[in-house]
Amino acid sequence: MAKRDYYEVLGVSKGASDDEIKKAYRKLAIKYHPDKNPGDKQAEENFKEAAEAYEVLSNAQKRQQYDRFGHAGMGGAAGGGFGGGGMNMDDIFSQFGDIFGNAGFGGGGFESMFGGGGKRVRKGSDLRIKLKLNLEEVANGVEKKIKVKRHVTCKPCGGNGAKNGTELQNCQTCGGSGQVRRVQQTMLGQMVTTGTCPTCNGEGKMIKTRCEVCFGEGRVLEEEVIPIKIPAGVAEGMQLSMNGKGNVPPRGGVAGDLLIVIEEEAHEVLHRDGNNIVYELYLNFADAALGTNVEVPTIGGKARIGIEPGTQAGKILRLKGKGIREINGYNTGDQLIHVNIWTPKSLTREETEMLEKMRNAPNFAPKPSKAEKSFFEKMKDFFN
Repeated sequence: MAKRDYYEVLGVSKGASDDEIKKAYRKLAIKYHPDKNPGDKQAEENFKEAAEAYEVLSNAQKRQQYDRFGHAGMGGAAGGGFGGGGMNMDDIFSQFGDIFGNAGFGGGGFESMFGGGGKRVRKGSDLRIKLKLNLEEVANGVEKKIKVKRHVTCKPCGGNGAKNGTELQNCQTCGGSGQVRRVQQTMLGQMVTTGTCPTCNGEGKMIKTRCEVCFGEGRVLEEEVIPIKIPAGVAEGMQLSMNGKGNVPPRGGVAGDLLIVIEEEAHEVLHRDGNNIVYELYLNFADAALGTNVEVPTIGGKARIGIEPGTQAGKILRLKGKGIREINGYNTGDQLIHVNIWTPKSLTREETEMLEKMRNAPNFAPKPSKAEKSFFEKMKDFFN
């Protein structure tokens, strides 16, 4: 099923401001939140769809990429978790909780929607890699398998850093809540503020005995082979993202993203101009004058084309549909063949004699066009 346009999902125009996008998302998230729609699978899907749209449109770089390339620019055509797809409740809570404040869910704000008890779910750092593609891979799309070293959850302790995952105790400072309250006397009375517990850093738990594998960090560095599907039509500098394939944070939380920056390798004889492919064809004078058939390279093979007699240097021949498909559309570019006439730098005596005989032949003198003739006539009258 094709994804809906993100602007349509949030009900805003493409020129909507950041504040308008935030307000639209907040309204939809409250409307479709599972606590208000228990057991309603469609409401849950709408809730996740709104979060996915907000994830992209609230980020200036991702929004610019989406405006230019659509879902394919987010890796949407590739599947497998690119862009905003595949978000779960932890992702949504971790990334967007701050915009809600007190949304009317038991006084606990957005965090209480997920049973967070005021504790934030942390997100790990993103990883960025560069992926080189040749022209054929850019034009046709490709699936690559890449090796990435990233921090993953320690299996023996389950990510909490404690031996066997059980050697934990409640923080004595916050009593396990991860939050501490401070009461200050002011001219207007008592002011109560709540902040992250400085002892446990908001985790609510303290390690009694450290895990012997991760030494209490809750994560280990591993090399992982990740399959990546690259859609056809990507361009130099374009960035795709895979949710949850970055680093996990220490002692619990959701993983960051894997960012894939596209690099195009230069082709030996073809070069890209937007969605068109350009080839410089060099003909000798005889082939251009008499006409011939030649083979030219294209993406994925060769094509035989006819050269008409009297073809001039600078003429552009076009092979329809032999270029690169639009990443966010159905159109495909063309292959443009620029005709160049090759002039030899050295001649044999026989070749020189033949060209001397042809030099003054009537057909070898350049013939001005009608427009040029008219211009010259006017100039002649002007100087007379």
